[in-house]
Order: sequence, then C-alpha cells, then structure tokens
Amino acid sequence: MAVIHQTSLKPTKLELLTAWLPTRPWYQGGDGVPNLVKAGGFRLDDPQGEVGIEFMVVADTSGGARPTAYFVPLTYRGAPLDGAEDALVGTMEHGVLGRRWAYDGCHDPVLLAQLAALIEGRAQAQAQNVSDTVDQEVSRAFSGDVLPRFSTVWNDDEGTELKAADGTVLRLQRVLGPADAPEEAIGHVAGAWTLPDGVRERGLFAVLTR
Repeated sequence: MAVIHQTSLKPTKLELLTAWLPTRPWYQGGDGVPNLVKAGGFRLDDPQGEVGIEFMVVADTSGGARPTAYFVPLTYRGAPLDGAEDALVGTMEHGVLGRRWAYDGCHDPVLLAQLAALIEGRAQAQAQNVSDTVDQEVSRAFSGDVLPRFSTVWNDDEGTELKAADGTVLRLQRVLGPADAPEEAIGHVAGAWTLPDGVRERGLFAVLTR
C-alpha cells in the first residue's frame, strides 16, 4: 500500500488547484480567485508503486454563503507523462520524493485502470492521509463483470465523461452535492466530504451508464 509522507510541498496542492480550477469549463466561481479548503477524498494504490493516485474534494468559499465542492482526481509522477501536456496541473517539490508532476487524473491511464478496479471490487479505497488504512466511507457498486477500457476524455463540460468502445460512459461528478445513483446507472462510486462549516455531505463521485 502507498506510504503517506508527512513532509512539505512547494507549492502546495491547494495552491496548484487555485490556479488550475478557474481554467476548467465546470468551474462555477466566475472570474474571481477561488478560496480553496480541503474537504475530503481518498487514495488508490498503483500496483507498480510508481504513481501517486489521489481523489481530492476541495471546497471553494469565494462564491457566497454556500461553498461549492469539487471532485478532483490527481496523479503524481516522478517524470512527465508523455502526451499529457494539456492535463498537467503543475509541478511541486516534495520534501522526500523531489520534483513531482501533478496531472488531471482523468487523462492518466494508471488512475483510470485503478478506478475501474475499484468499481469492479478488485481494489479498495485507501485513507487520504493515513498509510495502510482502508477508507470505509467510500462505497462502490457494479452490475457487470468486467469494465471496458476508458482511454480518452469524451466530454469535459459540466462533468468529465469518458466513453468506451461499447458505448459505456464513465462520468466523474466534478461539482458535488448530495445525490443517489440514477436508475440507469450500472455502477458508481460514492463517498463523503465535510464543508468548511462542518456540514457532512455524501454523494456520487463517479457514475457508469450504458
């Protein structure tokens, strides 16, 4: 299982996301600079032990009385990912691992493979901040046997959608809120997060439809 290093990051993940989020079509904060706080998330292990995989939930408190929660899958690599220049969120200096390249994980094949493994039940969600600890609040469901391969982002408007050759669509819910899986869903991943005022919410992170 992945080891969580208690060390420094320069810039921090929130600093990288403060610059990156407003460039996304699903960002709802308008022209202002977001004020981000960490609200939750989980990790998945890379079987090869090379790529860090984190599913972050961040809350933006800049837009008014009610914060907006965003779901941001990220991967952390020790070298650039070939062909993924447009998916680069930024680079960081890690106090233990050195230079790390942070990517929008929807464009990283390692994250997509492990997300499929989670949906199928072959992988377990890991705690975001504690090593070797399963995150019991993350749930998953799948009515099939094996997921098709999702290789490209098909749509990144209100959410991020990836389509497989057989027509199956994997949708990542970028803007979060309390929700149950729709009737047409053949699988999903759900979890919880905490808003800055302490309110605990639970909803969908990803949905599979065909």
